[in-house]
Amino acid sequence: MIKKEMIAMLLAGGQGSRLGVLTSKLAKPAVAFGGKYKIIDFPLSNCINSGIDTVGVLTQYRPLRLNQHIGIGIPWDLDRNIGGVTVLPPYEKSNNSEWYTGTANAIYQNIEFIDYYNPEYVLILSGDHIYKMDYEHMLDYHKSMNADVTLATYQVPWEEASRFGVVITNDDGIISEFEEKPENPRSNKASMGIYIFNWKILREALVTMKDQPGCDFGKHIIPYCHENGNKICAYDFKGYWKDVGTLGSYWEANMELVDIVPEFNLYEEFWKIYTKTDAIPPQYIDESAKVSRCIIGEGTEIYGTVENSVIGSCVTIGEGAVVKDSIIMNGVAIEAGAYIEKGIIAENVKVGANAKLGVGEEAVNEMKPNIYAFGLVTIGENSVIPEGVTIGKNTAIFGDTDPSDYPDGALPSGGSIIKAGE
Repeated sequence: MIKKEMIAMLLAGGQGSRLGVLTSKLAKPAVAFGGKYKIIDFPLSNCINSGIDTVGVLTQYRPLRLNQHIGIGIPWDLDRNIGGVTVLPPYEKSNNSEWYTGTANAIYQNIEFIDYYNPEYVLILSGDHIYKMDYEHMLDYHKSMNADVTLATYQVPWEEASRFGVVITNDDGIISEFEEKPENPRSNKASMGIYIFNWKILREALVTMKDQPGCDFGKHIIPYCHENGNKICAYDFKGYWKDVGTLGSYWEANMELVDIVPEFNLYEEFWKIYTKTDAIPPQYIDESAKVSRCIIGEGTEIYGTVENSVIGSCVTIGEGAVVKDSIIMNGVAIEAGAYIEKGIIAENVKVGANAKLGVGEEAVNEMKPNIYAFGLVTIGENSVIPEGVTIGKNTAIFGDTDPSDYPDGALPSGGSIIKAGE
């Protein structure tokens, strides 16, 4: 019988609706980050750097490109005969067929996969956070505390605490109370959505709670274990951790990469971030170009001015074009004379000559004010912006637009153009 000490289950099925048009056609963990990576590269790299060689990736929402990216796990050294990486979409059972309805329900539907490896411990991970963590240290802590369940926790600003599950601990680090997204939080020690369970404890909880609608770790499994008298401990994580769940936090996390002293370092030799890479020619920066404080991907050609930005692979920035404080993803073409400030431009977008994006005074977005905010202009993948138009702040565009979509040649701040069927 196969016996693994600990295997990881990586929850990567979420849509990430708060990222708006960025996730219209792909799962949130497949969104680009830092010029060459995908968000899911970070937990996968953490696994192999922590010595975990068996990872189940649970996919659901628009999984095609995520599946293509993961493949058989070669970039992360997870192409193993026993273990390695396994993509686990929902599948039809003999008596019923259902989607994953909650984080814990997704694990429950894959009990057979976990049983096959007969692990002592199961590590539950989320596929949509940016961080570096040695899970082996967390496991050592779990063992030293003789815990049944250990939650990784992180001190978040008080004003953000209501977005998270928060815990109250005693002086020994044992959790006495757990509140899922409380309106008036009594603690700012947030659960990171990273859990280590003794497999026997988790298995029993999953089977008992299997009929709970939308069975979820924060709402159901953790409270059940607590009520059952299981010992639940908090593992305080002190490193960099960013939940890139909103356009604002996603933009901030990318911009932090180009700080003079970056808080999150992509270049550490001893803790590499691995990703699928294509054979691409080197970047080219023309003598007429001006580039400062940027990350620039391979195959990118720059003829204009780029400041304080994260630029992906195979991007073209034309002569006289200006890009400031922006995230430009793979394959974007920015034509001559265009201007972009505080933009998030998704893959394979075409920005026409002399178009101006992210200009003027801010206004609240009329369609989705809670999503399209932070003074950003967000353009969904494969969109086309015609030449000469002006686009304001807190705006969103998705689709192949033409001049007739811009009355008086402009989309004012707070406006959106979402083409039907896109």
